[in-house]
This record gives sequence, structure tokens and C-alpha cells, in this order.
Amino acid sequence: MKTCLIVDGLNLFTRHYIANPSTNKNGESVGGITGTLVAISSLAERFSPDRVIVVWESGGSARKRAIFKNYKSGRKPQKLNRYYGEDIPNTIENRNSQISVLISLISSLPIVQVYVPDCEADDVIGYLCKYRLSDQRKVIVSSDKDFYQLLDKKTIIYSPTWKKFVSFQEVQEKFKISSQNFCLGKAICGDSSDNIPGVKGAGFKTIAKRFPKLEENNFFTISELINHCKREIESGSKVKVYKSILESEDVIRRNWKLINLDTNNLSHSQICKINSSVDTFGPTPNKMKILKILKNHSIQNIDIDRVFLSTKFLK
Repeated sequence: MKTCLIVDGLNLFTRHYIANPSTNKNGESVGGITGTLVAISSLAERFSPDRVIVVWESGGSARKRAIFKNYKSGRKPQKLNRYYGEDIPNTIENRNSQISVLISLISSLPIVQVYVPDCEADDVIGYLCKYRLSDQRKVIVSSDKDFYQLLDKKTIIYSPTWKKFVSFQEVQEKFKISSQNFCLGKAICGDSSDNIPGVKGAGFKTIAKRFPKLEENNFFTISELINHCKREIESGSKVKVYKSILESEDVIRRNWKLINLDTNNLSHSQICKINSSVDTFGPTPNKMKILKILKNHSIQNIDIDRVFLSTKFLK
């Protein structure tokens, strides 16, 4: 079966941008560039994929902000977790510069890059997994738990933070909630990292205990959830979470719209853009261009021969 490596570009870059201490000859931080390239190269060597797709964040989803205006509000820019010399570098300027250079480098490799304005990389990856590449084996490279809902027999996740793979079996064992129902679980519990409030008093352990059907490999709908709570209360149950969920039905339905990775947050033109980026891609590896970019930015300590060798069979 063909294998596709799908990289959450900003997520992988941020991991190395924060933690990788590499600097160029001028003492400027370049860990995001070098770390990301080495990571993609290593994963390509490990899986021998037919294709590597890097999906970039475009600044957020207008549709999601229309659903909930406080979605992802209050986020602070990531900062380096160490000092370089006596001065703290301008992390925002350095971060943007590294991303720009990285995109230029990847464009000279046989790697597809997808950037769709006004939507999130999560939704693009969700579309690719569920529709465009549904028949292929896929490895999603990201530490974002939102992708747990996409796990199945053909899809696994590699977490660059934990440096391990996550399968649908592992999620089911850990949370007692299946990957099919992980989106509903998050819709109930909320997600503080995205500033999405959930049902008061509802955590994963609580809902897994009170709603055992969430562990089954069948979709448990919001309507079934609500009806379950109604039946429990009518039968005399005093469990608080049942009442809290009934009182928060609108919140759960709103959260589902924000968290569910499908086509609901993509327009027709955005879907066409995704398909075009994948369908019209023609590999144009250019080693000399990469060496020139690295020289212009005084970047060293990247084994370009290894990078090219690991990606030479990509389509």
C-alpha cells in the first residue's frame, strides 16, 4: 500500500524552533530550519513514503472565528527556551525569517507544500486523510491531539514532542474513548489550548465512565448523548454531569463545529486549492539552489546529501 507522510508544518517547525539550539555562522538561531529538515529526512528514511506533503498554517479560520469569536484568542507567540549570548533575540522576527527560509528550501525538494488562505492546517489535513488520500496509508507528523479523531487502520500519528507513534488502539486504551468519538469527547470537555470552554465538571475520565459507548468503534452522536442524559435523569440519576451536559447542549454543538476535522470549515474554492496543490505538483529537486540558500543565510551542519537521498524516490 502506498504511504503518504503528512506534516503539520508549523507544529513540527515550532517544536524545533523552541528546542533546537543550532545557530548559523552569525550566531543567529536556525534550529527551526535544521531541525525540521532533519526530522522530515529521518521520517522519510524510516517509512520510504511515496509522497511527503507539508501543510502550512495560514493564520486561522475565518469560519471558526465566526462560530466563536474568542476561538484561539489570547495566544502568545512562542519564544526560544534558552538565551543566546547576553541578549534575547527578537523571536517573532527570527521565527518568521526561519519559516520563510525553510519554505524556500523545501520548494527545491520533491515535497508537496500546501498553503490555503483563511483556513487551518488541521482542516486541510483532515480533508486529505478523510477524502483525498482515504485509500492510502498515512503518517501524520504533529503533536496536536485534534488529529486523534483521524486515527484508523490506515492512519497513525508521529508526535515530534513525545518522539513516538500514536495509534487508534493506544488512544482507545488511554482515554477509554475511541478515535471515532474523540472529537465528541473534546467537544464536551473543551480545549483550553484553543480557548474553547467545555462543560463544567466534565473531563475525559468522567465522560468515559458515564458514557461507555464512547469507547465503542461506532460514532456516538450529540443527539444520542443528549438522549442518554435525559433517560438517566428521568430514571432518577443524581449524577451532575448529566444535568450539566443537558444545560450545555448548545456549547457542545458549537464546539463540535470548531473541533471536527471535515469539510464543514472549508469552502469549495479552498478544497479546489488543496486538490490543485496535490494534483499539479511536479518534483523539481534542485541541490544547487538549496546550497545557495544555505550559503546566503550562513547555515551549516545540514547533511544535504542525506536529505536528497531520503527524498529521491518521492513523487
